[in-house]
Amino acid sequence: MTREATVLLSGTGAFAARILFDIAATATAPTRVVLAGRNRERLQWLKVAAGARAAIFGTPVIVVARETDLLAEGAAVAMIQETAPDVVVQAASVQTSSVIAGSGDAWSRLVAEGGLSATAVFQALLSARVAVAMTQLGSSAPLINCSFPDVVNGLIKALGHQVICGMGNVAILSSAFAADQNLMDRSRIKVLAHYQNLGTWRRAAEARSGPSPRVWIDGEEVADVFDTFRNVKLTPEPVIDISGASGVPLILSLAEGRPWAGHVPGPYGLPGGYPVQLTNGVLSLDLPPSLSREEAISWNTRYEEENGLVVGSDGQARYTGVLRERLAQHSPALAEGFAVSDLEEVYRSMHELRTKLQQQG
Repeated sequence: MTREATVLLSGTGAFAARILFDIAATATAPTRVVLAGRNRERLQWLKVAAGARAAIFGTPVIVVARETDLLAEGAAVAMIQETAPDVVVQAASVQTSSVIAGSGDAWSRLVAEGGLSATAVFQALLSARVAVAMTQLGSSAPLINCSFPDVVNGLIKALGHQVICGMGNVAILSSAFAADQNLMDRSRIKVLAHYQNLGTWRRAAEARSGPSPRVWIDGEEVADVFDTFRNVKLTPEPVIDISGASGVPLILSLAEGRPWAGHVPGPYGLPGGYPVQLTNGVLSLDLPPSLSREEAISWNTRYEEENGLVVGSDGQARYTGVLRERLAQHSPALAEGFAVSDLEEVYRSMHELRTKLQQQG
């Protein structure tokens, strides 16, 4: 009899819902999903809806709802200890992804002008707490961080904790590109992409410019990515229908101990996104022959070095480029960056700044 695997999914927003619903529709082995969140009514609805989807598709999935407020002291430790998960998927955040489509207040404008790394501290808070809890308890379950993984996974690693990867971002583009070219054999396409590459694909084809992702098909690099994939266009708001779905095959492969190949952001804390393969529970980069590991990492690293948040080997997080300039206009102290070990304290300062700017039209 196949052992039932336990997937702990924290979060009840649209991203977590997409993950949950797609697990319910596609799992082929017995899977128990523990859905954790603080909104009781939302938890209960997602449990009912996911259970219904499992019944519709005839999948061996059971959903259990667990009330958890990760902002409460000790909540992350209790959650991990009581659920004993085989895979942890952390999709809760104190910063909604919808900020990328907003412009109605000074905070939204700061994010629009300076980039999403303005939200990195908010995105990191709950995921770091879960990672800390797993380290304290000696959990060997792989942690998938869904909150801004291109950057946040580096913060988690710098704090001394384990994170296997994230979801979305590079996988949004690789999946859309594969569908556009009818490459259902996913081993034929490999994409190197940073989250900063996504913005241009929200524009019309004739308006696209700037650095593009790098794409290889059957081992040959695509010369003009914008032209080749001109029919691919993303929505202005978060592309949850793709990004939330993109990690589900990986989650189920980890839970069931199966190999897998695809694309993920932030593998083991690396910046940006890469093609990878999963073997015996371990992810490794699966780059095209013409691209070295060092070149791939360097290519992704330069985006945050030019504008964003860079995590140094000294444990310091430093803002760069336009983001640093915009932050300095509101808080010179925060613009100087921070020691990653001070994340909780910095969160409180950033929260005060965000609240202040959200009140400014």
